[in-house]
Amino acid sequence: MFKKILLSAALLLIAAYLVAAITAFNRKPATQTCSDVQLVIKDSIYAGFITRKEVVSILKEKGLNPVGKEMTDIHTRKLEQELAKHPLIDRVECYKTPSGKVCVEVHQRIPVLRVMSANGDNYYLDNKGTVMPPSAKCVAHLAVATGKIDKNFAKNKLYPFGMYLQSDPFWNAQIEQIHVLNDKTVELVPRVGDHLIYLGRLDGYERKLKRVKVFYQKALNQVGWNKYSRISVEFDNQVICTRR
Repeated sequence: MFKKILLSAALLLIAAYLVAAITAFNRKPATQTCSDVQLVIKDSIYAGFITRKEVVSILKEKGLNPVGKEMTDIHTRKLEQELAKHPLIDRVECYKTPSGKVCVEVHQRIPVLRVMSANGDNYYLDNKGTVMPPSAKCVAHLAVATGKIDKNFAKNKLYPFGMYLQSDPFWNAQIEQIHVLNDKTVELVPRVGDHLIYLGRLDGYERKLKRVKVFYQKALNQVGWNKYSRISVEFDNQVICTRR
C-alpha cells in the first residue's frame, strides 16, 4: 500500500514537472521584438521576381514593417492583405516564428506572354490566364504577341499556346514573336533563322510545330536557315515553303 502511495506521488511530481517544463519552454518574453523578415519563394525556379528588399519596402511604405515591433503587435493578416496587392504575387502567407522573425511565403504569378495589341492594349498574361499590368517587373524571357488581339482571343487562344511554348524548351527558346493577323490566323517570328512560320488558325498547334521541327532537322540543317522566307504548316501533313 505504501509503495502504491509513493508511486502515485512520484507520478504526480513527474507530471507536474513536465507541465512546468513545457510551459517554460513555450513562454516567450512579453517584450520579444521582431528581428527580421524572411522571404520564402515557393516556386523557387522563378526566384528573383519578388525580392526581400521589395517586400520590406512595400511594408515600410504602408507603415507595416514588422522589424523592431513587439511580436504581439504584429498582425500578419494585414501584412498578407497589403502584399497580395503586388502584381507579381498570386498568394501570400505570413507567420511569426519562435525565434522572433516574420516569415513571408510567396507564390508568384508567372508571366507567360507579353501582349502588345494593335488596339493599344499592353499587358502580360500569367500562368493562370489572367492579365498582369505592364508595370510588373518581369525579368523572364517572354514571347511578345502583337497584331489584332482582343482580350477574349488572348485568354482563350494565346494563353494555352503560350503555356505550350513555355513548357517546351526548344520552342520557348526559338519563338520571339507571335503575330495575329486580321483574320485571326497566326504567324511566328523565330529567333534563329530569317523566316516566318505561318500556323494559320491556332487549332492543332502542337501537330503543326512538330512538323516545323522535323523540317528544321531534315531540311534547314542541310540547305541553311535563311533559304526560305516563309514556312507554312496551315494544312495537315504539309509544309509549304516560299523561297527568297
